Amino acid sequence: MNNLKKWKILKSKMVLDHHWCQVRQDEIELPNGKIIDDYFVSIKPDVALILPITSNQEIIFVRQYRHAVGEFFLELPAGSFDPTKESAEIAAIRELAEETGYICQNLQQIGTIYDKPSKDTNQIHLFLAENVSKAGEQNLDITEEIEVVLVPLESVLDKIAQGEISVAGTVAAIFLGLNFLK
Repeated sequence: MNNLKKWKILKSKMVLDHHWCQVRQDEIELPNGKIIDDYFVSIKPDVALILPITSNQEIIFVRQYRHAVGEFFLELPAGSFDPTKESAEIAAIRELAEETGYICQNLQQIGTIYDKPSKDTNQIHLFLAENVSKAGEQNLDITEEIEVVLVPLESVLDKIAQGEISVAGTVAAIFLGLNFLK
């Protein structure tokens, strides 16, 4: 039997409420009675992430700069969305087209994960699309500069092992997608 107890929120206030970043400060009581008055929670939008595979068995990746760590990363196409305005499926299809110029006909949801539930509120919705095809050009946001990179399906696990692919949601989608394809 599970004897674990949830933390009790005593007070909560928004300490940063900006379009790009929301942070809430909670005063909490732990199950052992201890009080923590400065537990910070980052309120983030959900993310739709897609594992797109071409008919030639290549995975479509995007390489882009990630300012928080100051490095370039090889990732799967993804983006945030507002679930009151569009579904995760529609967001995944939209992000694929915007970031790569590729489209898909069929989409399978392969999982929903939390990236960092100790501090972040969002979920990452993972999708698999097979037989994607090039249909147009990228349609990037002002903050995006993205290189489209096609990686043969059979070499993707080596790229993870070598650290060339290291973003958590991307790695999770690859493993779940490969398991789904078995």
